Amino acid sequence: MTRLRTRLPRDLHPVAWWLWAVGLAVAASLSTNPLTLLLIIAIAVVVVMARRPDHPWARAFRIYLWMAVAIVVIRVAFRLVFSGPVTGVVLVPLPEVPLPDWAAGVRLLGPVTRESLLAGLYDGLRLAAIIVSVGAANALANPKRLLKSLPPALHEIGTALVVAVTIVPQLADSVRRVRAAQRLRGGPSGRVARLRRFLVPVLEDALERSLALAAGMDTRGYGRAPGESAAQRRLTGALLLTGLVGICVGTYAVLDLTAPRYLAGPMLVAGALLAGVGMWSAGRRVTRSRYRPDNWRWAELATVASGLVVGVAGWRVAGTDIALAHPGLDVAPTMTLGLLVSLLVGLAPAVLTPPPAHPMSAARPVVVPPQDLEVAA
Repeated sequence: MTRLRTRLPRDLHPVAWWLWAVGLAVAASLSTNPLTLLLIIAIAVVVVMARRPDHPWARAFRIYLWMAVAIVVIRVAFRLVFSGPVTGVVLVPLPEVPLPDWAAGVRLLGPVTRESLLAGLYDGLRLAAIIVSVGAANALANPKRLLKSLPPALHEIGTALVVAVTIVPQLADSVRRVRAAQRLRGGPSGRVARLRRFLVPVLEDALERSLALAAGMDTRGYGRAPGESAAQRRLTGALLLTGLVGICVGTYAVLDLTAPRYLAGPMLVAGALLAGVGMWSAGRRVTRSRYRPDNWRWAELATVASGLVVGVAGWRVAGTDIALAHPGLDVAPTMTLGLLVSLLVGLAPAVLTPPPAHPMSAARPVVVPPQDLEVAA
């Protein structure tokens, strides 16, 4: 008899997908190199196409792609309308619209230069890469499982988080449902008329479904802590508020070199410690059990490690090679072999992770080499 091994599809831990996406977003935020940004977008698209589960909320990635395209177009158009000083090669000599004296420093239209268009394109690509990275995390990570993985201290705001996190995935599902219903009913065929009949039901349905989910969680007592005294609530609130104020003051002092140094590192560390103690105090009050908690395995660790490599590579290049991270507008952008290899590590989840679990599909058998088969005599 022959024993065949099967590779069971499963969904990765949602936090692993978000940490991988954060690494891509960090690398994109620290660079305006169009080659780097386009490669990050391509990596996110490839991983989503390879490991996107068959769920309605996973179809929201298309919305993020269209948002990224719109951001680039709007950024370039903004450069055309509100142009800066005329420096560089003039491409289109548009006339300048005169403005009153109180609008000094603002130029409406005017000559369009190559440098201004490239500056708008680079800035738009950077923001588009960040949006696509966040969209990849939303398409790959189950938002409900992500909320289940929240630490106990954050369960008091879980009802608000569920509305914020699920609004875009619910929007994608509502688009599919409303489009199918309107196709069956028929009606006006013009683009404007269809848009008016399509937009309002989609937004209303997506918001209602997110609110219904939040109401169901609130009905089941999600995030509630029975038996809590008023003194405990005041102590926890004071710790969290003081910690957040300390973090804000410390961050401002770190960024502002003119601020006193005792308000920088020491205040930031003290605020983080107070916030941590407050979260620990809030977590002690939450009594809940988890049904089948998500476990971390080697696939999750590999996914997080790939995102960390991409983020560290972007941070290192931004600090050591300014010309590579932010190329000039008068030279062609370049990319080194080390940066290329570091960014391509972000493709690891498309290969190293198991296939996503489909609701109605069985496990797919994996071809095993003959030497790995055990044949009973």
